[in-house]
Amino acid sequence: MTTLVICEKKSAAARLSSLLSGGNQTQKSYYDYPYFEFEREDDDYIAVPLRGHIVEYDYPDEYNSWSKVDEEDLIWVEPEKKITAKRIVNLLEKIGKKADRIIMATDYDREGELIGLEAVRLVKKELDGIPVKRARFSSLSKEELEKAFSDLKEVDVNLAESAASRQVVDLAWGAVLTRFLSKASSQYGKDYLSVGRVQSPTLAIVVDRDLEIEDFDPEPYWKISAMLEKDIEFEADYKESKIWDKEKADKVYKKVEMADKATTISFDEKTKKDWPPSPFNTTKFLSDANKLNMSPSQAMSTAEDLYTAGWISYPRTENTVYPDSLHLESHLKKLRSSEFTEEIDEILSQDKIWPTKGKKKSTDHPPIYPIKPATKSDLSGNRWKVYELILRRFLATLAPYGVKRLRNAEFDIKEEMFKSSGTELVKDGWRKYYPYYKFKETEIPSLQKGEKVDVSDVNMEEKETQPPNRYSQGKLVQLMENKGLGTKSTRHGIIQKLYNRNFIEGKVPRSTVSGKSVIKTLEKHADMVTKPDMTRTLEEDMKKIAEADIEKEKVIEESREMLQKVVKSLKEDKEEIGKELKRSLRDQNAVGECPRCENGTLVIRKSNKGRFVGCSNYPDCKNTYNIPRSGTVKPAKGECPECGSPMIKVYHGGDTEKLCVDMKCDYNKKERYRGECPECGGDMREQRSYKGKRFLGCSNYPDCKNTYPLPQKGGLEFAGKQCEKCGAPLQKMARKKKEDWEFCPNPDCSSKDKKEEK
Repeated sequence: MTTLVICEKKSAAARLSSLLSGGNQTQKSYYDYPYFEFEREDDDYIAVPLRGHIVEYDYPDEYNSWSKVDEEDLIWVEPEKKITAKRIVNLLEKIGKKADRIIMATDYDREGELIGLEAVRLVKKELDGIPVKRARFSSLSKEELEKAFSDLKEVDVNLAESAASRQVVDLAWGAVLTRFLSKASSQYGKDYLSVGRVQSPTLAIVVDRDLEIEDFDPEPYWKISAMLEKDIEFEADYKESKIWDKEKADKVYKKVEMADKATTISFDEKTKKDWPPSPFNTTKFLSDANKLNMSPSQAMSTAEDLYTAGWISYPRTENTVYPDSLHLESHLKKLRSSEFTEEIDEILSQDKIWPTKGKKKSTDHPPIYPIKPATKSDLSGNRWKVYELILRRFLATLAPYGVKRLRNAEFDIKEEMFKSSGTELVKDGWRKYYPYYKFKETEIPSLQKGEKVDVSDVNMEEKETQPPNRYSQGKLVQLMENKGLGTKSTRHGIIQKLYNRNFIEGKVPRSTVSGKSVIKTLEKHADMVTKPDMTRTLEEDMKKIAEADIEKEKVIEESREMLQKVVKSLKEDKEEIGKELKRSLRDQNAVGECPRCENGTLVIRKSNKGRFVGCSNYPDCKNTYNIPRSGTVKPAKGECPECGSPMIKVYHGGDTEKLCVDMKCDYNKKERYRGECPECGGDMREQRSYKGKRFLGCSNYPDCKNTYPLPQKGGLEFAGKQCEKCGAPLQKMARKKKEDWEFCPNPDCSSKDKKEEK
């Protein structure tokens, strides 16, 4: 019997084939596209990897014209299924003709079920004839795969249909609203304004917090504190942590400032259990991975790599309760040969291992946990960081609770009450294994009622109330889950899309001018799009589709009716919306005052030949400047010290350079000067290729074509001397916690040590 096995990606197909065949699989190719053949229990298996969805929904070609198709009409157009990977489809059809059965071995979730079912339906038009089965597993381990292939299930068509409905709904909302706002603001091509059913309310969370910070009006207050001593020095604060009346603050301070003793009015001490965290689901994992300076998108990509390589369980899960089938003690023993033998042995030494449980329990996949032991020689970089995070979280959920000691005291200082509190960790418990949560300890001594302690100092500080903090990317993922925005599989991608569309920026997300503009416009004219209610309702309906409680067609029709109301509302204010967006987008791209006409604004623009800076008074003023072809360009504060023109910042990954908008200005020549050219005596300058690669090039190009490659990251400067061997200008790079690195950029220099540290 020949079995066609459909996998989601090449790495998964390769690992599955190897584990089920004992390493005796054969990789073959169809027009350079790989697939795998192996035998299992005397049957022939052919594993074909997909590349995610090989079919996608899109509108018929006649609806591609933004200018000719009305957005309201587009709402009711039925999208077509279009094949996106013809070569894979041809391979599936070829193998499908000789297959006696098909096994779907894609990821077991909504998207995975749809991805597999799409492929199946291309091989056979209906789900009858040759049998189609489903292999369900939560890790690419031999044990789980053997179990899954020995206990095949039926395909969950309803689960796949819920994912398909999401695609149809998201296509309509995204295409219709994106076209409307882009046309209203005249933003076409690569500059279109992206709007989405989940994307927009997520952006609104960031924008609303930014506006809250911008609108925050700080209020002055006064804080009075006393430094007390008994064995140790500790702080006690006046009973009112914020004194709003300056006159009152002065009165209290004057009364107590010369005090030398404080009398203990009350003292309370108690211990409290410090419970371990719950097991990792996707949201909790992405939130904690943010502590590793990884974005949700980076963390999920890394986790997927670890999963397909068999290191961890499936990383897309809502579950926070380990299943009974996971034998924790025996699994811990399997992990002993990792870098954490000592920690694991400590956990195993407990009389009884009690895992923590979260509030969410599901049967599709277990919480995320390590599948096999790894060392730093097995994994590196982000892969090791994420693996260590997951393994440590696993240990923490099995570790004993910690113990905190809480102390609270009240004092009388010159008949004014002061308070002090302390928190100490007296037993580490699970925190020993999971160092990612910082515990702030504040110590105060043990006291008795009526006991007098020394007052060493009294201070009064004038302070201001502070605005709320911005949401970290990890916190944003949690808020999306709480508000019902997106799913465990899509939230990280939505946040990344907001970055890609230049709606948010920064490690801690903050909205850009265009991000604010889009949300302000939608909130003013169609606030349904920015609120989570509609999206949350649709998410709940999609779950009902998966559970066969509602028809897919009904959900799609209701979403179209909601979208039609939104578009009608927007159309009524189309002219006003266009003006608002155009004004905001112009302000975002403004560099500064035009030095030629002195009443226009220099604005970053794009043309078919690339981007440039031009005057807003065009055509009356035709002043333009070419700007770097690569990197992200943004306005910078201040004027050029050489010519007085506006300044810009150019971001190249982690590197930033501040330049005069006039690329020919002497300021830029000085900033980019990296020494003398040994070929012609010209200036060697730091430059960027069209693709953004950094190199040294001669100022006398094209007469002199001398170039040297450069490291792509890190700040560089001319070391002040030429290489003694080849004459190239030596470069110097500053490095954290290391000495500056001085090197010759000439790769052909005879002095180069092959082992030179970089």
